[in-house]
Amino acid sequence: MSTDTQVVFSDATIRRFDREVAKYPDEQRQSAVMACLAIIQQERGHVSLAAEASLAEYLRMETIAVHEVTTFYNMYNQQPVGRFKLNVCTNLPCQLRDGAHALHHLESRLGISMGETTADGMFTLQQSECLGACADSPVMLVNDRHMCSFMSNDKLDQLIEGLRASEGQP
Repeated sequence: MSTDTQVVFSDATIRRFDREVAKYPDEQRQSAVMACLAIIQQERGHVSLAAEASLAEYLRMETIAVHEVTTFYNMYNQQPVGRFKLNVCTNLPCQLRDGAHALHHLESRLGISMGETTADGMFTLQQSECLGACADSPVMLVNDRHMCSFMSNDKLDQLIEGLRASEGQP
């Protein structure tokens, strides 16, 4: 693959990759692919095709194999997202306990549809498959790290207000 379709990772990023790869025998270095993709996303906000290609070269694996991992898991953003990525569980147990209602409330509150990002770049709204907290539904995940449970309209509104306030926006 030509270098114009790849990115150059910083020395600090390569050191982080090296720490992950060191956890495996050299012939199994591709086992670090998920951790390395997470590092890319932390540093760049999303995993581009060019970053996938560069990571594939680093891990000595086929680019398509990296792409298969990126596209299989919804925790990897394949394009830029807002400062706050809101994943609302829409799997059946959450649907039966107002998961779709929570998603529609957020769409209305944010003025965007599922899969879109607000004009100010602050929020991206996505649906998610099971988040493993069915008894707490409706549930959502903020930035792939913070689980929110029992999300009534009031709690959703408080979440949005709190996130906006954390960024100094009205």
